[in-house]
Amino acid sequence: MNARRGFLKIAGGLVVAFHIPFEALAAEQKPIAKGASDAAPEVNAWVVVKPDDSIVIRIARSEMGQGTLTGLAQLVAEELDADWSKVTTEYPSPGQNLARKRVWGSFSTGGSRGVRESHDYVRKGGAIARTMLVQAAADTWQVPASECVAAASVITHKPSGRTTSYGKVAGAAARLTPPADVALKDPKDWKLAGKRLARLDTVDKTTGAQIYGMDLKLPGMLNAAIKDCPVFGGTVKSFDASAAEKRPGVKKIFKLGDTAIVVVADTWWRAKSALDAVTIEWDKGPNARLSSKDVAATLKAALDAPEAVVGNANGDARAAIAASKRKVEAVYSFPWLNHATMETMNATAIWTPERCEVWTPTQNGEAALAATAEAAGLPATKCDVYKMHLGGGFGRRGATHDWVTQTVKIAKEFPGTPVKLIWSREEDMLHGRYHPVTQCKLTAGLDDKGNVTALHMRIAGQSILASLGSTLKDGKDPVVFQGLNAPGPEASIGYSFPHLLVDHAMRNPPVPAGFWRGVNLNQNTIYLECFMDELAHATKQDPLAFRRKLMADHPKHLAVLNAVAEKAGWGNPAPKGVYRGLAQTMGFGSYVAACAEVSVDRKTGKVKIHRIVAATDPGYAVNPQQIEAQVEGSFVYGLSAALYGECTLKDGQMEQSNFDTYQVMKLEEMPKVESIIMPSGGFWGGVGEPTIAVAAPAVLNAIFAATGQRVRDLPLKNHSLVKKA
Repeated sequence: MNARRGFLKIAGGLVVAFHIPFEALAAEQKPIAKGASDAAPEVNAWVVVKPDDSIVIRIARSEMGQGTLTGLAQLVAEELDADWSKVTTEYPSPGQNLARKRVWGSFSTGGSRGVRESHDYVRKGGAIARTMLVQAAADTWQVPASECVAAASVITHKPSGRTTSYGKVAGAAARLTPPADVALKDPKDWKLAGKRLARLDTVDKTTGAQIYGMDLKLPGMLNAAIKDCPVFGGTVKSFDASAAEKRPGVKKIFKLGDTAIVVVADTWWRAKSALDAVTIEWDKGPNARLSSKDVAATLKAALDAPEAVVGNANGDARAAIAASKRKVEAVYSFPWLNHATMETMNATAIWTPERCEVWTPTQNGEAALAATAEAAGLPATKCDVYKMHLGGGFGRRGATHDWVTQTVKIAKEFPGTPVKLIWSREEDMLHGRYHPVTQCKLTAGLDDKGNVTALHMRIAGQSILASLGSTLKDGKDPVVFQGLNAPGPEASIGYSFPHLLVDHAMRNPPVPAGFWRGVNLNQNTIYLECFMDELAHATKQDPLAFRRKLMADHPKHLAVLNAVAEKAGWGNPAPKGVYRGLAQTMGFGSYVAACAEVSVDRKTGKVKIHRIVAATDPGYAVNPQQIEAQVEGSFVYGLSAALYGECTLKDGQMEQSNFDTYQVMKLEEMPKVESIIMPSGGFWGGVGEPTIAVAAPAVLNAIFAATGQRVRDLPLKNHSLVKKA
């Protein structure tokens, strides 16, 4: 029924057992399917070798434009010593992962974790497979394996010069016992990993051959459209479908749960058109009069609340500030943001009392499987999810799978019939899992020489984990403090202060918060890096020199900052009318910095971003070309938010329902991006999200340099930069 499941039927042959860091489980050595032959054996969970020597590498993480599919394939192929020209990829299913004791490990793709969390065990998968293939060839020749080497899918016996291919020995390798452990290559010896290889998914995407969830068609498939109450916390009071039921192609109109109306028809447009003809009366519930102003007032009051959860502290910041010669204070704010994925939420499901199957773009196949099983009323062993490439994810398709739950419940109304649910753009925009709204008060104490003696950052606003229903330890959401943590391997602050206090006064309005690309690192970097510029200006110091004095104990932070400053020409005159701004941070395991060059037309207030120089230290660079693409893409996303992004609440619902009211950056507005990739080794960082965080503060600091005007509340569209008479 679906090509993505074909691998389950091809052949068994060889399954390699190797340890993965999930639940201390090892993959079980057994064939995928009975009746397997040596023609196309599975050379462990990650690799299938076909008779023509083509290689299929299985990727458990999701591809949504970030390049994880190619990067992970490079790592497996590197250790496998495969011929890259013969490599293709496919997704295993979370159901099969469950059945095989999670041999593929985690299916979660978010937080820039695709490569950095799975590099070790996928590389071992490739190395173990190579070892067994070489041993099989050596056994065939009756020579020691130590005399044989593999390269580009060919095994050579060095003394005699004899050669054979992977496809010819894979069947024999299937009968061998996998080695208990293997050595991985030193990155300095990489031949495929670390190289600028073309992405494996580019051709199909450019020709239109790539099938996304919205494209999927199954025989006899019905289509569903849904309208949920637009007011958060509201329900369906009543509805009249008498007119809509008479429309062509309509199969059924019904209420789903307490909050939504669904129309199922033979085509999606007929379902959507009929849904528009349904008269719905909403019970708007307790939030019917809630507005953004109400929430902002609540957050503002929390900035001075006596109780807050501490995220990072040393010394006694409050006392030091009180005793300081001078005090500088500023308040910043960051709005709700929508993920606004190009492909709206969608899924296709087939439900019977015995089994449920779902096809959907998801960032976490295992979470999608759990949602499927719960909605289907079946054990997970009787369900499966077949992942599709994502037309955008940005965190929306990770922690919450509300659309999957809806689809399965709708499919239960039509047992045995495929049903596809597609959210309209308006439905998608009004029922997101929004980037959390926060405010931040920063207070610094200075001595008589302009040195920072203490810093207090009070964050007021939403907790994503609380919004998702997660248990908080001692009331603390660690995600809130991204980029502000104590020195360590994740999201640590890049400055040392004699006294520091970073705390959070949690306030959770009834707007569902979720992980949005870059998450809390985005606003935290704006808060800190723009305030650092404020302190530099207040003490009449150069922003770069001011930062450097506080970064002596943070060499990796400092290295990326110095790199962008040098390449951008900091300290040298910029082109006439052009001004520069800096920002740096550490998040998702990587160190990043940016220097932006902007100009501002003081007659019109129009901002032009000419250039951004960006530096990234991810520890190891698996594919430099992909890293550059991710940096550029992250700036599009981050600058769109800084310039235009804002979701506002009125009468309990979001006012932005489509791209006419939720503007994104246009191609003509995109600056030139110059990337510096500087992997220092010794750790594995992510690249999909970190640089988003430095885009906005670098631009905002450059705007201040150009105008003398501080923008502390985003988006920029709400501010006039016209020079006052």
